[in-house]
Amino acid sequence: MRVFAPLICLSLLAVLLAAGCSERSALPPAGYSVDDSGMLTLECPPCTANETPQERYGDVTVSRIVFLCSGGDVYALAAYPPSPRAGFVLSPGAGVKKEGYISQALLYAEKGYAFLVLDVRGNGGETAGYPLDLERDFSKFSTGAWPQYYLSVCDMVTARKYLDEKFQRVPPLPVYAMGESNGGRYAAVAAGVDPAFAGYIGISTSGFSRAGAKYTGDPRRFLLSVDPEIQAQRLSPRPSWIFHAAGDPIIPFSRGQEFFLALPEPKEFFSFNGTHGSNAEVHELILGKCAQIYGPAG
Repeated sequence: MRVFAPLICLSLLAVLLAAGCSERSALPPAGYSVDDSGMLTLECPPCTANETPQERYGDVTVSRIVFLCSGGDVYALAAYPPSPRAGFVLSPGAGVKKEGYISQALLYAEKGYAFLVLDVRGNGGETAGYPLDLERDFSKFSTGAWPQYYLSVCDMVTARKYLDEKFQRVPPLPVYAMGESNGGRYAAVAAGVDPAFAGYIGISTSGFSRAGAKYTGDPRRFLLSVDPEIQAQRLSPRPSWIFHAAGDPIIPFSRGQEFFLALPEPKEFFSFNGTHGSNAEVHELILGKCAQIYGPAG
């Protein structure tokens, strides 16, 4: 599983500062802005959705969803009961496809929750794109085109809106932005820029240690705009739950703790027995927290 460390950010700066031409997309311009502190504002391009039910397991429906967006089609799978108590939008780690989460989606749906997992752009699944490449994204940012990082964040926002519209609850269905590894970074930024998310769940993830603060101009603004430690400052009063294994061989436990300390209250940190990514213990902890909020499964 690929991850992106802050040191890579720093090593790219010489290239970023010299970036010239960039790829243009068919997306509308000026759909985002970044202020001098690095805070990102997104006006995500509109998308429509086609959902095709695939299977039923008792009351749970498993569906394939295609979001038709001007920046390219985005694919997802979802599982949900008829009347979910809350929902989750999951962004997987780098190189992990949505199909790897079918059992997790069923587990959450059987407990009474809607669960939607995206094929992240460039992750090797059905959704087209390139693997995380901040140099390429900065080239787009510097000319006002859409960085793919921003589009991946928008995909989470689009999925959240889709669940809201599908179930039409009053008050709206509470939906959490959830992510693992690199996906946890997209999820943190999504929850920061979209106040309609009920909260944030990060698993085996971290921020970029505010690496962009050492620079000036566009490189500084861009690097801060993709840093979960910056964007997640807007989460309060919504909760953040961070899960990290002490034996994580990819993103060190200390990086997860550093990220947790940078988040606003309310927040909770959970150390679990494992390596990198979620496992049965993580799911039990998350579902336990949800049972405290929404009541036990019926």
